[in-house]
Amino acid sequence: MTILASLLGACASKQPQINTVSQVDIKKFMGAWYVIAAIPTAIETQAYNAIETYQLNDDGTVHTTFTFNKGSLDGQVKTYNPRGFIVEGTGNARWGMQFIWPIKAEFLIAHLDENYSETIIARNARDYVWIMARKPDISEASYTSLVQKVSDMGYDITKLRRVPHNKTSR
Repeated sequence: MTILASLLGACASKQPQINTVSQVDIKKFMGAWYVIAAIPTAIETQAYNAIETYQLNDDGTVHTTFTFNKGSLDGQVKTYNPRGFIVEGTGNARWGMQFIWPIKAEFLIAHLDENYSETIIARNARDYVWIMARKPDISEASYTSLVQKVSDMGYDITKLRRVPHNKTSR
């Protein structure tokens, strides 16, 4: 999901730091998340059916699988496997996402609903953001609410791209 972000690293921002959620039950957070919308990295600009899946490793790191179809709903499947590093003392809400050693991109769980069904992953640089859900479709009211949260964080929401998904989930 954040391959170019990992190459850029966490940039300093003149805006206030983005607040993360206070506590993430990491085991509940694991599993598949559908990317509903994003301010995408260069590799994601043509992503369809984008899914980010997390699996907690025995060493406390997070094995990540990011898959999507490139260019269309039935386009070539692309898969990336970055490794997440949960930052201690952050309630599991701040991670470093590593595609290439030793660079770790900032990964902030800025919103997580109580049912662990919707989340927003943000960065203080406000260059990329991801709205994700446990299913490929969310209500228009939920989408509008999540977009408003992204706007409230200081993002330019005109850069958001809604990610198309097949009607039948993978």
